Amino acid sequence: MKFALIGHPVAGSMSPVLFSAAYGGKHSYDLIDGSFEECLDAFLSGYDGINVTAPYKQNAYACCSWLSPAALRTGCVNLVLREGLRGFNTDVDGVLYALRGGSYERALVVGTGGAARAAVDAVLQLGCQVGVWGRSAEKVSALEKQFGLCGCVENPDLIIYTLPGSAPVPAGLPFSGATVLEAEYRIPQLSAVPCRKYVSGLRWLLGQAAAGYSLFTGEEPSVAAMTAALEQFLQ
Repeated sequence: MKFALIGHPVAGSMSPVLFSAAYGGKHSYDLIDGSFEECLDAFLSGYDGINVTAPYKQNAYACCSWLSPAALRTGCVNLVLREGLRGFNTDVDGVLYALRGGSYERALVVGTGGAARAAVDAVLQLGCQVGVWGRSAEKVSALEKQFGLCGCVENPDLIIYTLPGSAPVPAGLPFSGATVLEAEYRIPQLSAVPCRKYVSGLRWLLGQAAAGYSLFTGEEPSVAAMTAALEQFLQ
């Protein structure tokens, strides 16, 4: 079976390493970089499934014939199976995996893209009061309306930061009393920020990958082997 990650850019992604570890190299996994149309053509030409990263999660949503409940709630797709063009959102699984073992009441999601939508959906499942910070008031308002959010959250005990590593960190975010989960793992900006606890985006990556790979193959991946691959990456 043949799988891939599409997006722009995708160079440096850990996904091929994780996928190889998950199944001991049994299936192939490629990186496809280009316009969405180019990536879609490559997918349909011979892949069984794809993971989708920025900036194409909403494009993928629009192309699917069937959508999972999480994909419908978020309006984003990060995994597509070619048979039936079925779309899923395992980023939600990734956030829940990264946060497991913790207890949170007030969450602030920083960003308004596909990762932010998954984060909002996940923390709502945890029963949190949720606020959103974004550089565009219009996009923040649209996301709040989509999820029925009430606006600002004071003194969050959880911050999920989804801005890209190339973006400057906004001033004034209340990191000090919060657990901070940062989606970006290749160019993290917050790993040294004073906070209650820092959670690497690698945990998010591991959780969404484990959920997604079983959808791809119908076989449970080796999470232990995937974790070992991540630990080697961190050394």
